Amino acid sequence: MSQSIQRAAEALEFISLRPRTQTEVAEHLDVHRSTALRILGTLTECGLTRRHEDGRYSVGYRLAGLAQLAIEQFDLAGVARPHLRALGEECTHTIHLAALEDSGIVYAEKIDQPGMVRLYSEVGQKVCLHTAGVAKVILAFQPAALVDAMLATTDFARHTDTTITSATRYREELAVVAERGWSVDDGEYEDYVNCVAMPVRDASGHVMAAVSITALKARASLDDLGQLLPRLTEVTTTISKELGWRP
Repeated sequence: MSQSIQRAAEALEFISLRPRTQTEVAEHLDVHRSTALRILGTLTECGLTRRHEDGRYSVGYRLAGLAQLAIEQFDLAGVARPHLRALGEECTHTIHLAALEDSGIVYAEKIDQPGMVRLYSEVGQKVCLHTAGVAKVILAFQPAALVDAMLATTDFARHTDTTITSATRYREELAVVAERGWSVDDGEYEDYVNCVAMPVRDASGHVMAAVSITALKARASLDDLGQLLPRLTEVTTTISKELGWRP
């Protein structure tokens, strides 16, 4: 990748977190202020960033438009979104859609509820393979070679008391998930959050995504979320059918 393009991409990602000054961008990129100014000037001319009166830079309106166009091109998210929103409104919990990609499993959509605490997850972010319910329910239905390849790059770091910390134990969990058809995250990444997840299939019947209902334990226990499995089954089945799957 061209160094100038890489720097521009890094600057844009840095600015997207919150407005930044020219000096902050220069320090983040480890370049001279004049280089940072040149990068910011180009991004601003393209409409990808905009300069405020106080001298700080934030994302530009054109970037928001491009992002919306990009989202609309993702068929999975486009098909699933109305069903995810309806599910979220009904259960008042956070809804995640995760998809299998070459580089791993990523969040493809997230539906937060107004007034509720926002969880750490973000669209486009990679899923923590050994803790997330969506990861378990996707991997439970993948060929052994793919599972082996993904687990080979997993560190199985302990995040909480319930984190699965070995490949052997994780494979046992995948077998259970494959048998019953759904998975859980029992506070395995953050001890105050849990979820239930179910698979989404494509036209060939291959599990290529998953939907989860995620909640703070203070609002809903795993038993409480388990009561929502029939509704989650309806949603994942509907999405799968709209993607071409036939039971």
